[in-house]
Amino acid sequence: MHIQHGPVTRKDQSPENQATEHLRFIRDVMERSASFTAVPGWGMFVVGLTVLPATWIASIQNSSNDSLIVWFTQAAIAVIIGLWTLHRKAHKSGVSLTSGPGRKYILTLAPSMVAGLLFTIALWQAGNLDLLATLWLLLYGAGTITGGASSVRVIPLLGISFMVMGIISLFISPEWMYVLLALSFGGLHIGFGIYIARKYGG
Repeated sequence: MHIQHGPVTRKDQSPENQATEHLRFIRDVMERSASFTAVPGWGMFVVGLTVLPATWIASIQNSSNDSLIVWFTQAAIAVIIGLWTLHRKAHKSGVSLTSGPGRKYILTLAPSMVAGLLFTIALWQAGNLDLLATLWLLLYGAGTITGGASSVRVIPLLGISFMVMGIISLFISPEWMYVLLALSFGGLHIGFGIYIARKYGG
């Protein structure tokens, strides 16, 4: 079986058209193999900062439902900050979010985020929120690992760190869960955000 490794060209094509085909093929290969470098470090840092007061506010609520409302509000804030800073850095860097590595990054990250939202709603309706923090940590970590496969090397490491936190959450008492959430969604985002901002330009 013959496998095509290059652009398909016709013998009757002019040299100019053949050159255009070769250039298009090279560009497509480069887009597929490139890394998505527009992950917003400062956006991640700001999200981490907003998580810290949100964790404290959620911890002092009188019911789990009230705490979950706080987390939903925080999640909406984080999404707004993340999308705005992602778009801003991508535009500044000249990176497309609708093609190449940018599109791959978003498509591989999104399924875990959607699954986390749907499972959260399902557990809320069932009145069983005991493993919610573990679910968030593991799914966010898994999504970050898969999304990071097409991004800079530090992003999968961030995902692994979240999954480790998720495993730890299975063995700690409930009163320490808010501390773990602050250290993960707050501390990890702050630490990795600073590193990404300094290493990859914002």
